Amino acid sequence: MLRQISLGTLGLSVGAVLTLVGFVAYAADNATLNLVGFFYGFPLLLGGLALKANEIKPIAFSQPTPPSVLTLREQQATVTQNKIRKDVTRYCYGQDAHLDGALTYLGLSPTDEERPILTGLRETEINGAYALILEFDSPLIQVSAWQEKQEKMTKYFGPGIEVKITSLDDSKIELTLITNTQS
Repeated sequence: MLRQISLGTLGLSVGAVLTLVGFVAYAADNATLNLVGFFYGFPLLLGGLALKANEIKPIAFSQPTPPSVLTLREQQATVTQNKIRKDVTRYCYGQDAHLDGALTYLGLSPTDEERPILTGLRETEINGAYALILEFDSPLIQVSAWQEKQEKMTKYFGPGIEVKITSLDDSKIELTLITNTQS
């Protein structure tokens, strides 16, 4: 629940209220509230602005997850799949984009302009195995470049995961992380 709350918005809201209280208290000659408003409100307001300027919004599920897949997730999902799902569905700060470190390591993000953008995710079942599908908008990096990195992706995302890359059209790529039930 807390990962769905924007710290930037929270800081802006609380900081604005406390700063406003400080100004009103200053006009009413109330020194105590004046100090609270200025010494706590103004820094919270500035902190909220800084966080808001560097905020990455959570990625939404493109399809609701069926209860059978939720059960499969609890039974089969790897630590990596859970970490990715939790990371991209929360507000993030201090990053350029969701999964920017992974894309850079894999060689799929040569520049900020060419970096694929994660646009959605979904969970499904493939041949009895749990699968997490990451949907990317990748207009400047062709599917062939993704496929060249498939073996590196399999190693990067860890043991127990099989990677499948699908091109939906010229700019849409689906990266499927399938739990390898044989390992």
